[in-house]
Amino acid sequence: MRKPSRRVLVTAVLVVAMASGATAAVAYWSAQGSGTAAAGTAGTASLSVNQRGTITGIDPDVAPQPISGTFDNPGPGSVYVSSVVVGITVTKAPGAPAGDCTAADYTLTGAAMTVDEEIPPGSSVGSWGGATIQFNNDPTEFQDACKGASVSFDYAVD
Repeated sequence: MRKPSRRVLVTAVLVVAMASGATAAVAYWSAQGSGTAAAGTAGTASLSVNQRGTITGIDPDVAPQPISGTFDNPGPGSVYVSSVVVGITVTKAPGAPAGDCTAADYTLTGAAMTVDEEIPPGSSVGSWGGATIQFNNDPTEFQDACKGASVSFDYAVD
């Protein structure tokens, strides 16, 4: 059997040295330990719902009037809005004729309006709409109690 040459031995020693150096490097960079940290999630920005214009003249024989608007997003980031839901509250005018005037004297159509969009930060951004309001003209009922009544719109964002 032939003896390995000096060159083969040097190469073998270098390969072993490099392999052990790589292992040493891995051992050097590896570490174990423990610790604690905390993080917070920003809360939902409070959006304001803006109605476009003032709705006036909700009277008998007047066509349904549209309800629509925009948002104010004072937060630093966009907020997803699925829908806007509108409700009404009716306040009888002082001095109005006797009788009841309630939300039942009005027809609110499309109260749940789909938005399905990200509302960016800013004022008067995004849009919503699709609902209408109309006075229920009932010729068989005395409705003078609703003369001058105030209809307030309440909005909820989902």
